[in-house]
Amino acid sequence: MRVVLAEDLFLLRDGLVRMLEAYDFEIAAAVDTGPDLTRALAELKPDVAVVDVRLPPSFTDEGLQCALAARRARPGLPVLVLSQHVEQLYARELLADGSGGVGYLLKDRVFDADQFIDAVRRVAAGGTAMDPQVISQLLTRRSQDKPMGNLTPREREVMELMAQGRSNAAIAAQLFVTERAVAKHTSNIFGKLGLPPSDDDNRRVLAVLAYLDRGHARD
Repeated sequence: MRVVLAEDLFLLRDGLVRMLEAYDFEIAAAVDTGPDLTRALAELKPDVAVVDVRLPPSFTDEGLQCALAARRARPGLPVLVLSQHVEQLYARELLADGSGGVGYLLKDRVFDADQFIDAVRRVAAGGTAMDPQVISQLLTRRSQDKPMGNLTPREREVMELMAQGRSNAAIAAQLFVTERAVAKHTSNIFGKLGLPPSDDDNRRVLAVLAYLDRGHARD
């Protein structure tokens, strides 16, 4: 699996390269500026991009804007964003096109290699990998929106865990319920969100994107 990595801090960039290579990822490019990222994404067409939000020369949202432009040029390009902070506008922009293959992790909340590598693989496969703090920020006004308001409290709990990319088994363990109960809740969620039948993984991604997007529709 080919990765384009963008991180301006040398030590962190080098560490991420070594970690990814240790898990059999191919580093197509490891860059440290927005213009270099733009070129790498356009020319190398990686399987996934791992991108720091703030890159030179602007040190604002350079990295994410480059990734968003690449997704517009190549719809569905998997992008995993790394950031020091919960930056709601950036996360919302990433989710706005309604397709999968997106993630947003906070650097100081990635505690081990397995957690990070799992997120990269999940995003590359078209899924989502969202830090719970990012989700919390995005959903601060969710409860008053429709059709989100139609979800029961338990369905909302399941939906939030789905947004983190958790499997039915992991959700069941977190909520102390059976996998069968989780499956029933997810089926109800799909119905309330008006998602047509398709493979379960695709519907989970669509449900997460619909949930997060509509949750900030009034902002």
